[in-house]
Amino acid sequence: MLKQFKADLHIHTCLSPCSELQMAPSTIVKTASEKRLNIIAITDHNSAENVIAAKKAAESTGLTVLAGMEVTTNEEVHILAIFDDIEDVLKLQDVVYENLLHIENNSPDFLIPPHPPLTKGGWGDLKGGIGGFNQVVVNEKNEVLSFNNRLLIAATQLTAYSVVDTIHSLGGLAIASHIDREVFGIISHLGFIPLDLKLDALEISPNTPLEKAKKIFDEYSHIPWITSSDAHHLNDIGKVSTGFLMHDSTFEELCMAIKGVDGRKVIL
Repeated sequence: MLKQFKADLHIHTCLSPCSELQMAPSTIVKTASEKRLNIIAITDHNSAENVIAAKKAAESTGLTVLAGMEVTTNEEVHILAIFDDIEDVLKLQDVVYENLLHIENNSPDFLIPPHPPLTKGGWGDLKGGIGGFNQVVVNEKNEVLSFNNRLLIAATQLTAYSVVDTIHSLGGLAIASHIDREVFGIISHLGFIPLDLKLDALEISPNTPLEKAKKIFDEYSHIPWITSSDAHHLNDIGKVSTGFLMHDSTFEELCMAIKGVDGRKVIL
């Protein structure tokens, strides 16, 4: 029997350069469960190193955690990659890392604001603050494992076409992030969505009411739409979400709902 599941498919952890320190995987899982979400996707910028921790943290919760990433193309367009298996997102990570600028996160060649000190092994006495500039890799117990020194905030050398093709070759979903935003949105950066760019869905951000988005982006209504939080702060998790009518909260069912297979569908 088909039933409705609530999903937020765009959530950043403390690994992302612009996310707060409190966005540790187990804390995200706890918050998502409290907000009665059924499915979330972990989608850090140009990396997937906290996906394993999030999946482990959710093992006994009933929450489905999908493996994801938000890739920045060389046109500075954000594209969400959503997978079922960790192995697939890590293969995408290999491609992304090969195509990132070879500049370290703390390099004088790329100036970023100072960040609070964080000691490997634990959070210390920090209660919040910007964790992303540390780009923190943690385990399912929120223990600090390492810091990613790559410049994850940067664009890759990959075109939008190559990103979408790579995602599909690995069995994932390719979704254009926040198409209503001027920064990192595909329409604002390219001027339009190419007809031959095989996106699985388009995301509307919390910034634009759905009815307004329908008027502005009506020419793209033939592509499935979703809404998600793009959460970088705990309070934003589940701020907006998408309903999916399907049999179970699995990646396979999600793909069929986006494609409208056998009564499955997206509910906005």
